[in-house]
Amino acid sequence: MTNPTTGTRETRPATDLPPVAREYNGVDRNAFMFGWNPQAELWNGRLAMIGFLAYLLWDLAGFSVVRDVLHLISY
Repeated sequence: MTNPTTGTRETRPATDLPPVAREYNGVDRNAFMFGWNPQAELWNGRLAMIGFLAYLLWDLAGFSVVRDVLHLISY
C-alpha cells in the first residue's frame, strides 16, 4: 500500500507476525500448562473432541461398546 501523505510504499518484513492470542492471565492460550487455568480448559475440550471422534469411528467400524452393553442387559 502507498502512504497517501508521503507517497512512499510501506513494507513490512516477512517475520512481522500477528501478536499471540492472550488470555486474561497473560500467557499464550495454546500453551500446555498444568493446573486450573484457561489453557487447561481449552486442551480438555480439544482432547474430548478427539476422543468423541475416535469413539464414533470405532462404532462405525462395528466395535460398538454401547450396543454390546445394551444387548447384555436385554434392552
